[in-house]
Amino acid sequence: MLNSLDSCSSEQLAGMQMKLSRHAEIWFWPYLADRIRKGVRFDAPRRVWLMIADHFEPFRATRDETLARARVLPWRRRWPEIAERHRDSAGVPAQYSFFYPQEEYHPELLELLAEMVRAGYGDVEVHIHHDSGGSNGGGEGEFLGRMQGFLEVLHKRHGLLREHDGKIVFGFIHGNWALDNSLPDGRYCGLNHEISLLRDLGCYADFTMPCGPHEAQARMLNTIYWAIDDPTRPKSYDWGVPVARGSFGHGDLLMIPGPLGLRWGGRLAPRLEIGELAWRNGPSAHRVKRWLELAPRIGSDLFLKLFTHGAWERNMGELLEGGLDLLFSLLREASQRQGFELRFTTAWGMRQAVETACSNPTGAQ
Repeated sequence: MLNSLDSCSSEQLAGMQMKLSRHAEIWFWPYLADRIRKGVRFDAPRRVWLMIADHFEPFRATRDETLARARVLPWRRRWPEIAERHRDSAGVPAQYSFFYPQEEYHPELLELLAEMVRAGYGDVEVHIHHDSGGSNGGGEGEFLGRMQGFLEVLHKRHGLLREHDGKIVFGFIHGNWALDNSLPDGRYCGLNHEISLLRDLGCYADFTMPCGPHEAQARMLNTIYWAIDDPTRPKSYDWGVPVARGSFGHGDLLMIPGPLGLRWGGRLAPRLEIGELAWRNGPSAHRVKRWLELAPRIGSDLFLKLFTHGAWERNMGELLEGGLDLLFSLLREASQRQGFELRFTTAWGMRQAVETACSNPTGAQ
């Protein structure tokens, strides 16, 4: 059924848009179209795949190695305990994907994360902040050199990432949301053909979106799709070709976004929901309900990608001191109430599940 937003008049919606967050002109009308399209569905999903993407930055606003280590050690101690307390419908412990920044590489810290990967509690993927354009940037060569070196180190030194068809492959999140030179001033990227570069480097999917009240936000919402690169223009991921049951399709970069929409939750004015787990914005029954309404769906499979910055102290406290336990418990309760299978997965597992959902006409896994 349509939610309360979908029954508003066009005049009310236009007025609401004016009161919403910055850059609502990018996402508001595509969001409305998405709600109308999804509102005609009455069947519940059979499976919900949960992935948590952490923009994990232990050196944020510091060069102090002791402080950075103090931001990683609580995850090494506490996350395996939390994961073991929560199993999905297939008996798999909760999973977590650490997207580690290339520019913050530190062998000891990566090894702490790699220990959890080897124990079966998650995965490590690639995050990068770069500014390769302008007179001071190194251009394509700088970006490729940094990325290729990081992929080799992660795979050969730490046993992370994986090979597929003889090539190292990786999931990706762009720092500062600036994927494919999407910011108007060209900052924090500088490469209009970044999507093609990521494809050639072995990126199996991008997990940067959504970013909500930000000019980098894509106009294609709550849909898993293929971005087609136009190397002469920025932000080629703004639109793309949706994947669907029976048609995994192809393109330059697979985009797997999290949920984006409005939520009320007892408020007179709506809040923008982008699937972020943060200090003072933790999980709740209302948010879980909204995520399940907004998240991309292929056939009977729903794909819920949440994100956080878990190395930041306030967020870490929220997550490790009860927030993640609450998240998994609420999703388990929702699965029992609504009758769907709950599956915990990593970024790579999410990509594999998307392909399977597209190729399997019966919906069985």
